[in-house]
Amino acid sequence: MASGSDRNPIIIGGLPSQVPDFDPEETQEWLDSLDAAVDERGRERARYLMLRLIERAREKRVAVPEMRSTDYVNTIPTRAEPFFPGNEEIERKILNATRWNAAVMVSRAQRPGIGVGGHIATFASSASLYDVGFNHFFRGKDEGDGGDQVFFQGHASPGIYARAFLLDRLSEDNLDGFRQEKSKAPHGLSSYPHPRLMPDFWEFPTVSMGLGPIGAIYQARMNRYMHAREIADTSKSHVWAFLGDGEMDEPESLGQLTIAAREGLDNLTFVVNCNLQRLDGPVRGNGKVIQELESVFRGAGWNVIKLIWDRTWDPLLAQDRDGILVNRMNTTPDGQFQTYATESGAYIRDHFFGDDQRLRAMVEGMTDDQILHLGRGGHDHKKIYAAFKAAVEHKGQPTVILAKTVKGWTLGPNFEGRNATHQMKKLTVDDLKGFRDRLHLPISDKELESGAPPYYHPGRDSEEIQYMHDRRLGLGGYVPTRVVRSKPLALPEDKTYASVKKGSGQQSIATTMAFVRLLKDLMRDKELGKRFVLIAPDEYRTFGMDSFFPSAKIYNPLGQQYESVDRELLLAYKESPTGQMLHDGISEAGCTASLIAAGSAYATHGEPLIPVYVFYSMFGFQRTGDQFWQMSDQLARGFVLGATAGRTTLTGEGLQHADGHSQLLASTNPGCVAYDPAFGFEIAHIVQDGLRRMYGPDSEDVFYYLTVYNEPIRHPAEPANVDAEGIVKGVYRFSEGTSGSIPAQIMASGVAVPWAVEAQKILAEEWNVKADVWSATSWNELRREAVACEEYNLLHPEEEQRVPYVTRKLAGAQGPFVAVSDWMRAVPDQIARWVPGTYQSLGADGFGFADTRGAARRFFHIDAQSIVVGVLTELAREGKVDRSVLKQAIDRYQLLDVSAADPGAAGGDA
Repeated sequence: MASGSDRNPIIIGGLPSQVPDFDPEETQEWLDSLDAAVDERGRERARYLMLRLIERAREKRVAVPEMRSTDYVNTIPTRAEPFFPGNEEIERKILNATRWNAAVMVSRAQRPGIGVGGHIATFASSASLYDVGFNHFFRGKDEGDGGDQVFFQGHASPGIYARAFLLDRLSEDNLDGFRQEKSKAPHGLSSYPHPRLMPDFWEFPTVSMGLGPIGAIYQARMNRYMHAREIADTSKSHVWAFLGDGEMDEPESLGQLTIAAREGLDNLTFVVNCNLQRLDGPVRGNGKVIQELESVFRGAGWNVIKLIWDRTWDPLLAQDRDGILVNRMNTTPDGQFQTYATESGAYIRDHFFGDDQRLRAMVEGMTDDQILHLGRGGHDHKKIYAAFKAAVEHKGQPTVILAKTVKGWTLGPNFEGRNATHQMKKLTVDDLKGFRDRLHLPISDKELESGAPPYYHPGRDSEEIQYMHDRRLGLGGYVPTRVVRSKPLALPEDKTYASVKKGSGQQSIATTMAFVRLLKDLMRDKELGKRFVLIAPDEYRTFGMDSFFPSAKIYNPLGQQYESVDRELLLAYKESPTGQMLHDGISEAGCTASLIAAGSAYATHGEPLIPVYVFYSMFGFQRTGDQFWQMSDQLARGFVLGATAGRTTLTGEGLQHADGHSQLLASTNPGCVAYDPAFGFEIAHIVQDGLRRMYGPDSEDVFYYLTVYNEPIRHPAEPANVDAEGIVKGVYRFSEGTSGSIPAQIMASGVAVPWAVEAQKILAEEWNVKADVWSATSWNELRREAVACEEYNLLHPEEEQRVPYVTRKLAGAQGPFVAVSDWMRAVPDQIARWVPGTYQSLGADGFGFADTRGAARRFFHIDAQSIVVGVLTELAREGKVDRSVLKQAIDRYQLLDVSAADPGAAGGDA
């Protein structure tokens, strides 16, 4: 093995190993200079010189490897800090009033008889970060555009309410209605940022940790997309996301950082409140979370600004000629810094400075109290302003500000830095007195001792309040504010849907392709076409949407800087800076974030977009269901397509791709209108109704979920007397029985409708049963309407009692009723209570598996022959056929032999 001196020195830290040395003599001179610096001035001085050289190399655009992390000090040195344009004394008074009201609001919410709680400590740590943003950076919407988009950390909501109270946007009644949305209506406040509950105030729901960061990334990207496609001028909009260091453990928080860097989203700033604590204890007790996050963000291509120490450290750092203080900062773990936040100045002197004489000498002239108040950068307005200004002025990269704070800051020794502080919701009288004194507020002991602590307002005409109003006026209005300026869209005429309603003739196509055909026609509409935003997770070809590549093109801000390998093909892959299709790679979470940003553009920027997100149905509500809740919370609209749906249609792929439950999961989301259509003409009516409900004159805050399949079938033309109302409401009679004398009813949805029609024929020809087939386009909507009827009847016993639509629709149909689908039985069982007759369901309960479609359906007993036996079983139970026929039918159709089933069309591919 070669010795250290023999090894090529240019192999460390990712530097190139194959670069020839054309001037060895010059190289040696540089190496000798470094050796001399180390020998004469020490390693710390040499390290400093190397860092400055790297910095200068970047300024000169010389490519050098990126450092993973830098020293545990502020990125912006004191000498480079800009002038602070605010009045720091007034801003401190404003912040003190805000801090007090935020804490008191939560404490009052814990009063006896209420006890709804809240969180005090998160805002206490991040209050200064927000205050600088409100006073100097966050743009409002008064100029007619979307302003800035601010994703507030969920647990900090009390502070945002407290500031709005000072500005007369909220009243004392509102603050006392915190977490009491119904009992204190109309004054109640939601626990966290929640647009659905407070649609004029909050814009973005963020308390489901990790969804705020990814949502902010894709919001910034959507801003650029809308600008590139000339839908809205978003050039002034900046996206701010306020996050917690513990929140960064969530995979969604860090999983999509690279797209922000890849697309140069310099309209995006993350502010990570690094108070070093999670909900139960330290984030990285034995490590350093700021250093770790710096490494992650730098590696992902972000601009990183560390904001660690406040101005009280500046004189000490100026003395640190040999780097011993910086070294101590670098090597002290977070858990110890948390301890320092709870201990005395003497303890800090002994443990942080005490074991090195050079360190101890630095603070010899300082009192223990002065040492105790050596602070963290996230509480220093001037340092914060410098970081924020640098972030918004930085070009070419997104920026993250890693701001070090103390959780529970200013709340007193019982709260500050304590592991339990996140769960502490009430201040004692002594806590309140100490808190008041620290904030210098004119509140008497008597007011604190005689019941609930009072809110503090310096007066509408006070200098502080006028300052706040002036700052917001200069920045374009109040934040947060949600404004809906969009107008209803001119919806397509009926003829747009005509081609899909004609059916597929002799051609067999899947319902996925039927939807794609309709989408093509809709995108040709002069008014509506440009507003469609196509989204798919690297599966456009799977879903037959590659036909959009040449015309709609894939959005890429850099365009296509290469020759596509398939450029000679008609459906070649094509990227464009003005592309309409969002190709988010293999990331359902990223796609859903794009869906939400596009679906709420009508409010964010006053310009409606119509997102169409198509994905493997198994990877939707199961994988990103929390984001679909976020979509509902954000009042976003659009179409969500669960393609390759059903438990038996994609059986070649096996268990992980076999969706038999997403319709059930969708039913849990009140903002989701879910359908399981069987044919193209049904899809046409559903989409037309969806456009009307979401984008018409009386628009609703819902989104549509359609499950579509990959199994080719012949689509009938729309019947002349089509029951359009039944299609939209959830059920209509598709095929009336024409022969047989024993009546029965079969209800089916989606891909199961053709099985039901086949069963109808067998029942008539072989068992003298006259069965009608009903297409249940939405089990979920039928149940939702029926529940609403029952709730009305419960509360209005003296009024005419309402009858659910499904009951009225099936009235007069002679049972029994047998329901079947490619879903688990719980999906059709949703309506059992309201079906006027004996009701039984067949379904694909259990795990999916790889096999032929026929074998899978025979295994789950949902194929046509199983439906026949199911109907006969219910007829036998009612005494309308002899029970002996059941065994005959089972034997005739070999229901116990999976291999006896007709395998049907291949089902392995999407």
